[in-house]
Amino acid sequence: MILFILAYLGGVLTIVSPCILPVLPFVFARAGQPFLRSTLPMLIGMAATFAAVATLAALGGGWAVQANEYGRYAAMALLAVFGTILLFPSLSDHLTRPLVSLGARLSQSADRASRGGGSKMLASLLLGVATGLLWAPCAGPVLGLILTGAALQGASVGTTLLLLAYALGAATSLALALLIGGRAYQAMKQSLGVGEWLRRGVGVAVLVAVVAIAMGLDTGLLTRASLASTASLEQGLVDRFRAQDQSKSSPVVMKSDGGAMMSANSNGPNAGGSMSMAQKAAAIQLSAEGSIPSLDGAVQWLNSEPLTAAGLKGKVVLIDFWTYSCINCLRAIPYVEAWAQKYKDQGLVVIGVHAPEFAFEKNADNVKKAIGELGITYPVAIDNNYAIWRAFDNEYWPGHYFIDAQGQVRHHHFGEGDYDQSERVIQQLLAEAGKVNVSGDIVNVKATGAEAAASDEADVQSPETYVGYLRSQNFVDDAGTVNDAAHDYVAGTPKLNEWGLVGNWTVGGQEAMSNRADTGLYYRFHARDLHLVLGPAADGKPVRFRITIDGKPPGDSHGVDTDTNGSGVVTEQRLYQLVRTSGAVADHTFEIKFFDPGAQAYAFTFG
Repeated sequence: MILFILAYLGGVLTIVSPCILPVLPFVFARAGQPFLRSTLPMLIGMAATFAAVATLAALGGGWAVQANEYGRYAAMALLAVFGTILLFPSLSDHLTRPLVSLGARLSQSADRASRGGGSKMLASLLLGVATGLLWAPCAGPVLGLILTGAALQGASVGTTLLLLAYALGAATSLALALLIGGRAYQAMKQSLGVGEWLRRGVGVAVLVAVVAIAMGLDTGLLTRASLASTASLEQGLVDRFRAQDQSKSSPVVMKSDGGAMMSANSNGPNAGGSMSMAQKAAAIQLSAEGSIPSLDGAVQWLNSEPLTAAGLKGKVVLIDFWTYSCINCLRAIPYVEAWAQKYKDQGLVVIGVHAPEFAFEKNADNVKKAIGELGITYPVAIDNNYAIWRAFDNEYWPGHYFIDAQGQVRHHHFGEGDYDQSERVIQQLLAEAGKVNVSGDIVNVKATGAEAAASDEADVQSPETYVGYLRSQNFVDDAGTVNDAAHDYVAGTPKLNEWGLVGNWTVGGQEAMSNRADTGLYYRFHARDLHLVLGPAADGKPVRFRITIDGKPPGDSHGVDTDTNGSGVVTEQRLYQLVRTSGAVADHTFEIKFFDPGAQAYAFTFG
């Protein structure tokens, strides 16, 4: 029962979520009409449609996503008609005939309070259905957790009831808003005596909201502009949700001490069957960590048709969780690609699971471009909803999982390094699968640019540092940043691993955006390489910049994205290598100055 209560409370919080704002004009447009015959059916239609669409989304099928998109288009068309009728009442005369369209019937019902009875209730219900299709994508951590459970355990009556509880919570908050907003609406109407103009104003609001939704501003611009965020509140509920459910669930990938799983001292079936004497001597003790979890839930597959866990039986599989702005992932990819090429004819299947860290990494076109530039040839699943990530109970970029031909997870490795051992694991699993003449040598990778291996661990004394306030640390000013608002920052004197801003910036949850030209960032670091995840202006215009190291041009210490003078251009959202120190690794102060407005800065990484 506690889970349903938490889901309901998560839905209630939707009313102060920015992405719900475009829906409110449709709700307020029902003000002044009977609650039971008008408002209640509309809210029921919204809640039921939301639960239905979200249940389809939980199934993880691409067809459901497409159906939802078409539903949004139809809903926007209907609501645009509704708003137009409010704006131009004379048009309603042309929409009172028996064979009017569905949008006209909804508009007539909303526009003429004199029409009552069943037809009015049906019109309100259908209007709620249309609005629900727009409302469905507005989901926070609570809903994401419910959908994750559905992806892990499969769709069920319990999942649908949880989704319905969430939807009813949101409908409750909207009903309260309507009660309060409706009274304000009626007070304005009586005091001003301009009901016709108020109706037209609502019509304009509806049309503006439809345009906002069509342009994606309901989940983009409004999220940035809103001062009310429910993320922390909802995340608190999620934490309680997980704590409550922890005793009932366990990680999908875990070691087993019995049952059908092999013991930790076993090398698996057919161990050593086709290994050379040298390989037998160097055999790695591999334990069974569970069956390969589901690979369902990816929004798209690149370089391959969708793959399934069942279809991979008989193959040795390497799963690589990565994201294209992660420096650690970029440095591991040359090895993963080399293994994919070397062992593909002997039964190895490499699958890259792209799980985004930043919002821009959810763009499939960005991922396609990164795959082309990185030379990735193996299948890549775009895991924007973290369905596969959660199925594996993964927490790392990069995260490597090695699966044997029996479909058992036999080994994992998190982060960079240990490439020789990882390749030995591949060789051993192939030999166990009965493959003959498995190569016993190790790939020789010579990566360049940002993909080149990091310097010695002792030389990297600066941690990954996020600029967005949700995960920010070590800001030079103890007072911190001014969040979600434009602010003028003045340069300070950073200590090691401290950073700061210069000029007018707006610091958001994931990134900071420069509002004017001649703004900058600085960082006191200790490493060979300095990288910065950057994006151009929101309109896509390039942003010119220049860097300095200890107040001077970098010279031979420039990165692949800068020249000897420190000049460069931000043209796309990705990781930029700005510094590769040519001399001894020491403490340095890095500065970057942007000559154009709109630069977006996400995170510093080092190597």
